[in-house]
Amino acid sequence: MNSDAQTGLYLLTPAKIDLETFPALLADVLDTGAVDCVQLRLKDIDDNGVVAAVKKLLPICSERDIPLILNDRPDLAHKTGCDGVHIGEDDGSYDEARKIMGEEHIVGVSCYDSRHRAMELGEKGADYVAFGAFFPTKTKDPRTWVEPEIIEIWTTFTTVPCVAIGGINADNLAPLVQAGADFVAISGAVWDHPDGPVAGAKAIRAAIAAASAE
Repeated sequence: MNSDAQTGLYLLTPAKIDLETFPALLADVLDTGAVDCVQLRLKDIDDNGVVAAVKKLLPICSERDIPLILNDRPDLAHKTGCDGVHIGEDDGSYDEARKIMGEEHIVGVSCYDSRHRAMELGEKGADYVAFGAFFPTKTKDPRTWVEPEIIEIWTTFTTVPCVAIGGINADNLAPLVQAGADFVAISGAVWDHPDGPVAGAKAIRAAIAAASAE
């Protein structure tokens, strides 16, 4: 997902997208070189809508060698040829997701504030674990709040990549980068940036670089 030692940007799509306009917008954002991974994270949409979105967005990501991860649905991720799937605690078991996706695809898992869950699933072969929420977010109501210390502890004892998620933006990501997060998962700070998503992605990349240099 990220060959650079620097913290990567794991970009989450908005919960609702317009398939007439969003693909070109995503392409522009990816062409900044700021994004390492994209998660398609749609809400309140039927299976046909998800499939249609993947068909539009997967080629854009593949052409730029950026993985496209589908949220929640390993069955649809496998069916549509996504590079991987992300599952939460309520989205089915890791074992089932891995069985569906196979060893060659990415399976990431939400671990919230639980190092025990992260360790258990990391030992099973999860490609990354996600901790959060770290800050208030408009995307969803977090089930728990997490401190950056969990990342520092995690990276001290394991090499399984970790993703920090929840309300992260250019102004508050420094402690997460400095704690050793492999990726920061971001949505609103890119898509809702006052100067547009391209500027938002560049701002995140600049903030990561600045935090890494401190």
